[in-house]
Amino acid sequence: MSDRPKANTATYAVLYTGYGSPGVASTVGFIKDGDTIVVTDPGMVSHRRVILEPLRRTGFEPEDVTDVVFSHHHPDHTLNAALFPNARFHDHWAIYEGDQWHWRDAEGYDLTDSIRLIRTPGHTAEDITTLAGTAEGVVAFTHAWNEATSVGDRHATDLEALHASRIRVLAAADVVVPGHGPAFVPDESTPR
Repeated sequence: MSDRPKANTATYAVLYTGYGSPGVASTVGFIKDGDTIVVTDPGMVSHRRVILEPLRRTGFEPEDVTDVVFSHHHPDHTLNAALFPNARFHDHWAIYEGDQWHWRDAEGYDLTDSIRLIRTPGHTAEDITTLAGTAEGVVAFTHAWNEATSVGDRHATDLEALHASRIRVLAAADVVVPGHGPAFVPDESTPR
């Protein structure tokens, strides 16, 4: 069975391209599909405006964001979640909204027909990837890579699982937005 979303009606942007040195900042993603407005990994950045100004350039305010997805629970990917006061928050095992904690496995969970979550452990046991079906192909927002050339992951909890997750993501994705670094189109040289 394919991990690719059922539809290709989403649009996406990279709100901020993160880095791992010097300092650390997550790559923050944006996905829109109909009334669903998603921000991925709103974590550590040099200043909150580097998330908010690009969001506003897409035509949306923080209050408009309906969903925030965390690839995993490290602070460099979660620290600025409170910028989005009306959002539901998604991780590997639940959806959090206000004071409600709704249990659900992220594996195969569809936010819309064009936005799907899958489990991709390796960096942590709880990592997930957000797949967005767009007119240009499937975009994967993932921490399976820190950047396009990252062969391994010095912080990985399970390198074997990480490599299996990379293979899974590559089978579904036409574009990869890594946890830190610019988006890339995978090819034969992309580290597995």
